Amino acid sequence: MTSQIKTILLLGLLTGLLMLIGGAMGGRAGLFLAFGLAMLMNVGSYWYSDKIVLRMYKAAELSPGDAPHIHRVVEEMAHKAGIPKPRIFLIPQDAPNAFATGRNPENAVVAVTRGIVNILSPDELRGVLAHELGHIANRDILIQTIAAVLAGAIVFIANMLQFTAIFGSFSDDEDRGNPLAALAMAFLAPIAAALIQMAISRSREYLADATGARLSNPLHLAGALGKLDAASRQIPLQGSPATENMFIVNPFSGRRAASLFATHPPIEDRIARLHAMAHDR
Repeated sequence: MTSQIKTILLLGLLTGLLMLIGGAMGGRAGLFLAFGLAMLMNVGSYWYSDKIVLRMYKAAELSPGDAPHIHRVVEEMAHKAGIPKPRIFLIPQDAPNAFATGRNPENAVVAVTRGIVNILSPDELRGVLAHELGHIANRDILIQTIAAVLAGAIVFIANMLQFTAIFGSFSDDEDRGNPLAALAMAFLAPIAAALIQMAISRSREYLADATGARLSNPLHLAGALGKLDAASRQIPLQGSPATENMFIVNPFSGRRAASLFATHPPIEDRIARLHAMAHDR
């Protein structure tokens, strides 16, 4: 199953879960209320995500004179991907990593840390930049935001459902169902939503790897991933764990999550897929 199809199916599963738990709480009204609140909570972060995260990591924009090689590579691959050239920022940290953000290709940003420039060869850095341009071309910020809206609505409804299951409905409806079943759904639905959201994140990483491999050499990206994973275990990024899904490798090595809750696929699997792509060329 391709990553694109898997993402569509997972988003459909999130939507179905939202409808199920929304109906359990308050029918259509409960569903619309939760979805509306989730939209309000996430649309701001989607619209201003680049400014928020760049400010959080004290990133500074790199001019073509500051980093001519990076600008040249990004411009070349952006043209190949059919997207506008994104702005390029430098994060003043020694932890080697990179991410892409921006609400659409016209407002995209690629950020690299000082550490990644120091440890990767020019070819490996090219592979990393190709991966990040893959995220932009595949509109992953939008897809992740949609997943966050749906998951946020599910969590909101679940919290309300927990309250009504324990303390009773605000109405006098005697047919509101089994309170124990409602309570079980209220606790299990957010866990299911988190699992689906993490699966979507992992699927988009695989897709960005595949796109990056087409834009550059898959072996260069594979080599970069191996170096970045090893280095991230020794030099964790100073920042918020809430942003870990944005980076090319997990930047917080001290908090390795269980595989189902991981935001990134296993590095070994990603490298193996890239080697297979190189073999098939």
